[in-house]
Amino acid sequence: MATGSILPAARADALHRYQRLKMARSSQAYIRGSTIRFYEWLRQTKKGDLPEGPPIWICGDCHVSNLGPLADAKGNIEIQIRDLDQTVIGNPAHDLIRLGLSLACAARGSDLPGVTTARILEQIIDGYTDAMGSIFDADPDIHAIPPILQAALRSARKRSWRNLARERIENMKPSIPLGRRLWPIDQAERAEIDRLVQTENVHRLVTLLRSRDDDAKVRLLDAAYWRKGCSSLGNLRFCVLLGVGEEKVDLCLMDIKEAVHAAAPQYVVEGVPEDDAQRVVEGARHLSPFLGDRMLSARLMDRPVFMRELLPQDLKVELETMTRDEATRIARFLANVVGRAHARQMDASMRENWTAELRRASTGALEAPAWLWRSVVDLLVVHERAYLEHCRRYALQEGG
Repeated sequence: MATGSILPAARADALHRYQRLKMARSSQAYIRGSTIRFYEWLRQTKKGDLPEGPPIWICGDCHVSNLGPLADAKGNIEIQIRDLDQTVIGNPAHDLIRLGLSLACAARGSDLPGVTTARILEQIIDGYTDAMGSIFDADPDIHAIPPILQAALRSARKRSWRNLARERIENMKPSIPLGRRLWPIDQAERAEIDRLVQTENVHRLVTLLRSRDDDAKVRLLDAAYWRKGCSSLGNLRFCVLLGVGEEKVDLCLMDIKEAVHAAAPQYVVEGVPEDDAQRVVEGARHLSPFLGDRMLSARLMDRPVFMRELLPQDLKVELETMTRDEATRIARFLANVVGRAHARQMDASMRENWTAELRRASTGALEAPAWLWRSVVDLLVVHERAYLEHCRRYALQEGG
């Protein structure tokens, strides 16, 4: 496995500085960018502190921003898990804890009282265990979708290539204008990307969508380094513009991202690809079929990468402010989304046993299990202190 940065020194330094700044902007941003701290906490937990779920593919980094509307190759749209960099075969309880931490932090950011956090965790368990029922594979009830998420779905359905072009490349011409987020690449990087684009597997992926001709010519129009994400900053990330066809050229915008070794705790089982890009794609196919079925693993500059076409309907859910009612409804629905992703990998007996295990230690007026409450509270304390220390160090470094 390749290690160490292969980015130009000036680019790597700029990305590192931007990452520190981005993580200092809010405690929610810090949680998104500090996944390693979450995994360190998990490894310190004692056996028996958390329920041991069946060995299935989990997201591994299941915070709110990693869920949102996704389109499949036929244009259908659902809210699914949209980022699988840390996917592994592991304990599904870890996804619930990560989601609970993310939603609890969002509730604090919305100045909601502590009891709302308790209700959020209660709704996470209810929504998740609902998905373990016999109707887990049925279409979700549109009336159960919170208004904030309904609005995201409506926006996704209305979006077109023009919307995507304005947001990602800032114009509708066959080129990528460089600027704050999109940076120039060198000749060696462009040559490597061009080589990858000409492979049969990429051609098959590009012609999969939007009823493109299987024999259509695919060529590289432009490419740029993409300053995107938070915890992944400093790795390979390219925005690639392709032309599909000759007489009437169809534009295709691809995202190429380096796959790094998963830091998420995992079960020692067979079936996990050794190649990290293949691991990400395999996990996506199990957890988010809309995304996994249109992803490809490859090698670029001797690094494992995965790639997908960016579709206008693929959106991130951002929770800036929430009311108490919105917070609990969103928690229930998103937990149900995660539950469906997990339940698809279990038979009826596994789902029944896992539900019973999750419900253990649910006592008192609140139904949130004690293990989930303790985990989220502990993590909030750990991350709040680490966030303030990060801000202090960043301010001192920048001041110097």
